[in-house]
Amino acid sequence: MARSTFYYYRSRFLQEDKYKHLRGRIANLYHQHKGCYGYRRITLSLHNEGITINHKTVERLMREMGLKAQVRKVRYRSYKGEVGKIAPNLLQRNFKSDAPNRKWATDVTQIAIGNQKCYLSPILDMYNGEIITYTVSLHPNLPMVISMLNKAFKKIENTQGIILHSDQGWHYQHDCYRRLLHEKGIMQSMSRKGNCLDNAMMENFFGILKSELLYLQNFKSIEEFSRELKYYIEYYNNERIKVKLKGMSPVKYRTHSLQN
Repeated sequence: MARSTFYYYRSRFLQEDKYKHLRGRIANLYHQHKGCYGYRRITLSLHNEGITINHKTVERLMREMGLKAQVRKVRYRSYKGEVGKIAPNLLQRNFKSDAPNRKWATDVTQIAIGNQKCYLSPILDMYNGEIITYTVSLHPNLPMVISMLNKAFKKIENTQGIILHSDQGWHYQHDCYRRLLHEKGIMQSMSRKGNCLDNAMMENFFGILKSELLYLQNFKSIEEFSRELKYYIEYYNNERIKVKLKGMSPVKYRTHSLQN
């Protein structure tokens, strides 16, 4: 064997051996997060552990190991025409917020469990994507949305000047909902009719939730789903890192920003 050929194969062997431990750590992170992390968040997780690695290398290694994050989206529409008052679109797709609790988003999504259905109504802080609170109901009714608001008001006492954005669903047009926002000093904002991109952050959260929780498990009942949802929201807020949050979870990003 020529010397050049020997050193070529030797270098290839050493390179593969160099990534042996890294492959194991990548696989552990992938399975730890139930297959929901793609190469970008895997790379950030490795960086957070002090491991310096290029995202392209992580992408290649994950491809070689057959590890790929899955994303699916399903939408539910609560629009039933103009049954109340339509609020103006104050956001105009400007989802950026310079501090916590300045801009909130809400929506309702349908969850199918076997031949049963339930409905999820959360509030999301646009500053860091954190879920402030949520309610689950067997029916997409007004008490579900009002209960969500009351839970949020118990958690965040000073709501003066917050913009709360939603679509034009009938819940949000209702006088009771609008009056409650007014009493708390909250400015109501609504998407344009039939334009889901006007509430893109909320739509994105629903897509992530269903990809990482609903579609990965075979829930036998709504009660079981509700229990796992509680754990998932805790995980989403406190552990699940985001690329746009500099590799931090929503809560860690908020805490870090308030300390600086």
